[in-house]
Amino acid sequence: MSEPTGAARRRGPFKVGDQVQLTDPKGRHYTFTLEAGKNFHTHKGSFPHDELIGAPEGSVVRTTGNVAYLALRPLLPDYVLSMPRGAAVVYPKDAGQILAFGDIFPGARVVEAGVGSGSLSTFLLRAIGEQGMLHSYERREDFAEIAQQNVERYFGSPHPAWQLTVGDLQDNLSDTDVDRVVLDMLAPWECLEAVSKALVPGGILCAYVATTTQLSRTVESIREIGCFAEPQPWESMIRNWHVEGLAVRPDHRMIGHTGFLVTARRLADGVEPPVRRRRPSKGAYGEDYDGPGSRSGSAGRD
Repeated sequence: MSEPTGAARRRGPFKVGDQVQLTDPKGRHYTFTLEAGKNFHTHKGSFPHDELIGAPEGSVVRTTGNVAYLALRPLLPDYVLSMPRGAAVVYPKDAGQILAFGDIFPGARVVEAGVGSGSLSTFLLRAIGEQGMLHSYERREDFAEIAQQNVERYFGSPHPAWQLTVGDLQDNLSDTDVDRVVLDMLAPWECLEAVSKALVPGGILCAYVATTTQLSRTVESIREIGCFAEPQPWESMIRNWHVEGLAVRPDHRMIGHTGFLVTARRLADGVEPPVRRRRPSKGAYGEDYDGPGSRSGSAGRD
């Protein structure tokens, strides 16, 4: 039985063509690709790549300036944060939330709109495996080219489960019986009708948006279309901690807001969603509000 795509690049001694992440004594990272006969240069000296080729992961190398560097393969979160970018990447903390709360499983059939630089595509492909299907749509050809290069660089070859289409999802979507849809775009509400037809009953829609106005319109549009259960919006934040002896305290810096996530489950055909009892604050919608598609409902949201 052959190894899954990219697995051989994640284990064993370092080989020519492997990516290596060096960590210096101050915790700074440097990533490069191993090539026979080449040297890695820093302001603290250099060392030959050949010292690492054939060495086990977790080795320590010293430069000509006698500075020690820890050598490891970069993890996927490290890789996506350092990859060449055409558009902003989906940060690992949000990609992890999408994989978990979007319930991305091995063999899943997934549609993605808004490929950007390929960060989320790489996470999704690793989760669904070769038996799954990821069809990604990107309207900008230059972004699609960068994303394809980044994904193939990570896996070492084209991934057999990935199809990339340049164009708008709502105009080109032909997939059916889709398990999950992930929308990372400026106006996800424009795609709701198309993806609702592609999703299987019980399937999950996940939207990733940056601003509160996008969040509001996305949630209200999902409610209005009438074929999804009550949407769930949230955001996540990460705060590291400094731990040294009895000095235990939160770091002064944290990864705060990067985006909002919204998930909603597809209902069976012909089923109306149960009325959700909620108490919006007084004046939340206004007296003349009649839905997100109305002029009053759309004011200030575009």
